[in-house]
Amino acid sequence: MTYHNPEAETMARGEIEAIQNKRLKETVAHAMRGNAWFRQRFQEAGIDPSTFRGLEDLQKLPFMSKKDFRDQYPLGMCCVPKSELAEMHMSSGSTGTPVVMPYTPADLRQWADCMARCYVMAGARAGDVCQITPGFGLFNGGFGCYHGARAAGLFVVPTGAGNTARQVKLAHDFGTRVITGVVSYTLRIMEVMAETKTTLPDLKIGIFGAESFSDEMKRRIHDGLGIEAFDIYGMTETGGIGTLGMDCPEHCGLHQWEDQYIVEIVDPKTGEVLPDGQVGEVVATSLTREALPVIRFRTGDLSRIVSREKCGCGRCHLRLDRISGRLDDMLIISGVNFFPLQIEQALLKIPGVLPEYRLIIKDHDGTKKLRVEVEAKPGVTGHQVAKVLKEVLGFTPEGDVYAPGSLPHAEGKAKRVIYEKD
Repeated sequence: MTYHNPEAETMARGEIEAIQNKRLKETVAHAMRGNAWFRQRFQEAGIDPSTFRGLEDLQKLPFMSKKDFRDQYPLGMCCVPKSELAEMHMSSGSTGTPVVMPYTPADLRQWADCMARCYVMAGARAGDVCQITPGFGLFNGGFGCYHGARAAGLFVVPTGAGNTARQVKLAHDFGTRVITGVVSYTLRIMEVMAETKTTLPDLKIGIFGAESFSDEMKRRIHDGLGIEAFDIYGMTETGGIGTLGMDCPEHCGLHQWEDQYIVEIVDPKTGEVLPDGQVGEVVATSLTREALPVIRFRTGDLSRIVSREKCGCGRCHLRLDRISGRLDDMLIISGVNFFPLQIEQALLKIPGVLPEYRLIIKDHDGTKKLRVEVEAKPGVTGHQVAKVLKEVLGFTPEGDVYAPGSLPHAEGKAKRVIYEKD
């Protein structure tokens, strides 16, 4: 087994907890020293950095939320002078005040190290051709993949988003071995490959983030491209893609880089920490970030801790289950609570159903109705789809089956849920 940072990645549990304890104390002191907003919040919670006991007092620290980032836009929570900043990125959301993450040079190195660990864990080796399909701009995806690829010694093909025919041609011409992006865009790449009768024999590794995707979708990608698909985790607030971790070749959970972050699972309603194995909200605390350390940040993501035991890959960093949904993505139709990922899992178990689908939510005088539209090969009937969805949801949504290529296909992150008003 190969590691990018062997000392950090092969720490035993006791070593991980010792370094977390030390770095948590340093992070709390740094935040209180460097920023009035943190200082006031912690003082109100009775936190004194001189007596703060680290992990033992972790749950005394107040939570942070996305609202805090927006209220303090653009740099109200920054803990270093503006003159020390080297870069910034922000959330890709198109509405409301954006979430901004500033970086010092040390923060960029930390991000690059986390991403490089992910590349190497997936099997990438120095000199491999890495094609980066997320856009290069304010959104962190493209630059995070780039910083990590450079740190891992990869040969970068920085295509960015869109122009899929060119993406496929470049992957063929340069012998791309590693591709990064959102999983829904990979489906579009597969379509263009079929249209142009192009094969990519060198492509072996796919690293996908920004969207939750099911085991069924992972199998479709594997069967279509012959690659091993990895689910990478990280967000703007934690410093970008890959900062929290990724699944390893064992594919038994998302390893969290615990020397860099503390990860908790809490009850979304009460905020109480839940036992390992129970599903709740992921809470992240950064341990080495300088410009804007997140401290007990409520991500809104739902998951559970799978294990803290040593993995077959040799790492003891705890493993989260795949992200099953976001609290703000939960749909409530006909009194039933569910997540879009559950629909995907159900649809892709039906032989002949293709990965392109849309969930259309219609609001009629305050009553919501669900319509499911999905592409499928000839022979798949609407009755088959309706029967499977009723088993999953407990009610039968409206919907229809469409011929391949009939639904809109995204040149980037897919918009699966569409809201309409009658």
